[in-house]
Amino acid sequence: MRNAPVLTPPRRLTGRADLYCAIAGAVLVATAFLVPRILGERERGRLFAGAAPIFGNWLPHIGWGTAPAIGIAALVIVYGPELAHRLPWRRALLLTWVTAAAWAFALAMVDGWQRGFAGRLTTRDEYLHEVGGVHDIAAMLRGFSSRILDFQPDSWTTHVSGHPPGALLTFVLLDRLGLGGGAWAALLCVLVGSSVAVAVPVTIRVLGAASTGSENTGRPGRSEMKTVIRAGHADLGAPPVESGPADLGRRAGGATPRTSATTPGSSANREAVSAAEWRSRAALPFLALAPAAIWIAVSADGLFAGVTAWAVALLAIATRQQRNWVLAAIGAGLLFGYGIFLSYGLVLMAVPAAAILIARTLRPAVPALLGVLLVVFAFKAAGFWWLDGYHLVVQRYYQGIASDRPYSYWVWANLAATVCAVGLASVAALHRVARGLEFDTLWGKRDLPMMPRSSTPKTPTREPLVPVPATAPAAGTASAPPPSSAGSAVSAPISAAISPPVMGAERSKRSAARPGPFVFAQAAAGCVDRVRRWRAAVDPVALVTAAGVIALLLADLSGLSKAETERIWLPFDVWVLAGAALLPARGVRVWLGVQAVGALVLVHVILTNW
Repeated sequence: MRNAPVLTPPRRLTGRADLYCAIAGAVLVATAFLVPRILGERERGRLFAGAAPIFGNWLPHIGWGTAPAIGIAALVIVYGPELAHRLPWRRALLLTWVTAAAWAFALAMVDGWQRGFAGRLTTRDEYLHEVGGVHDIAAMLRGFSSRILDFQPDSWTTHVSGHPPGALLTFVLLDRLGLGGGAWAALLCVLVGSSVAVAVPVTIRVLGAASTGSENTGRPGRSEMKTVIRAGHADLGAPPVESGPADLGRRAGGATPRTSATTPGSSANREAVSAAEWRSRAALPFLALAPAAIWIAVSADGLFAGVTAWAVALLAIATRQQRNWVLAAIGAGLLFGYGIFLSYGLVLMAVPAAAILIARTLRPAVPALLGVLLVVFAFKAAGFWWLDGYHLVVQRYYQGIASDRPYSYWVWANLAATVCAVGLASVAALHRVARGLEFDTLWGKRDLPMMPRSSTPKTPTREPLVPVPATAPAAGTASAPPPSSAGSAVSAPISAAISPPVMGAERSKRSAARPGPFVFAQAAAGCVDRVRRWRAAVDPVALVTAAGVIALLLADLSGLSKAETERIWLPFDVWVLAGAALLPARGVRVWLGVQAVGALVLVHVILTNW
């Protein structure tokens, strides 16, 4: 029997905040489209984007992909949320990947086979234009830097010169395998790029497991939720079941994990899911129907997004410190290292990597760094040094139209283009992301239960708010002298140092009476405890989403990304897309509809260049 959920005033306020954030994002996009129309012809020409802030041209059109794209969107909206929670985990991931790839291909086919898919990477500015001229890979790597600057007879084309040699090398190797031409290159970008719809939820799920340790012990961790076990499909409209202070849904202000997934093979086709897994399943439909698929199909940046997304996923797996976690960390480092040789801007993927390590454990950092260094030294041995290429690319950047594009417009219009790529649903959830970071716990404004130090999770308890009498001393031992009548602290034996917490002025008196080093040690121990409590409290979705937002903001402020950011920032956008998982389940189909309509309007009204 389905009960209507009771909406308390805080939840109604949160729902309004979703709408306010979405409206703010829509206003930003509308303003970015409107300002170039207001500007004069000369100023508008300096933007070098016919449909600014989107790099393309206004051209309403339909194509062979129109009907399939609308059909895929309708199926995901109607059946996606239910299937995401009902299917076994691996089947849900596989279905999400297939759907994301089909959605991207259908959007590309709106522009036609040649213009929208097979010919995208074969233009004179793209990578495949240079593939035929690479006869010796070793010589290409040795002389790569010498051909970066413009106005030379043998200068690389725009995209090749603007990236390290890893991007060109990828397409050269694909050609050497007998898969040459634009269609095979486009297929590689679509398949690898759409795999972010798997890598992102895998990251969220394993981060939750790393926080609780439940998969290591087989027992519920402190962030595990009590779940309602039901046979059949997941009842998305059922009232939430909240249990314990670690409830991700309540603290993040979003929908509460409350359903079960069915698993064929068990006697009752039932399976309890953790809060982190529920979150990752909630993200699946939004990742499958991402507006960013317009630029995943087809641009090499879709390929870059897939490579770096799996680097983050492997790093998250390594934080669980289970069997072969060192190999997972090294694998993550290898992919991170290869990523920075695909695009210079992907050094900012250090932000998501650092966020995961800080929020879980720093132990995988050393083997991951080893993997990065292996790639760096391999390219150095082949004749290309990353820093030399970067400095030359900055010069090449200002040799072109970037020197004319006004930073005063693009510094905020870039964010409008990003809203077009991630959709209004992701923007609506940003305030939930801020709440899910639980910084009040880190700063000591909220006293959450501390994670047990032992490997076996225990039931969390709060510290008492009033002093607790000390245990009576054993026979034959000297008892501590009582405080004086004036209330001043009196020296006590060393065993009294391990006394229950004392609040208010009494704690200050005791701290003042202790030696300085002890006070510092106590302060350090308090900081460590706060970090441990924050690690147990932070929402994995909020963590990765905030990391993606920070990375793209740093890219924006650098001034080296003026325009085309709907494509260039795809490796960061895919993590922002995950934030939509924080939205309430009761409105998930509405938000999916908003995402689909936005993508369909863009692809049918603007002829994008990528």
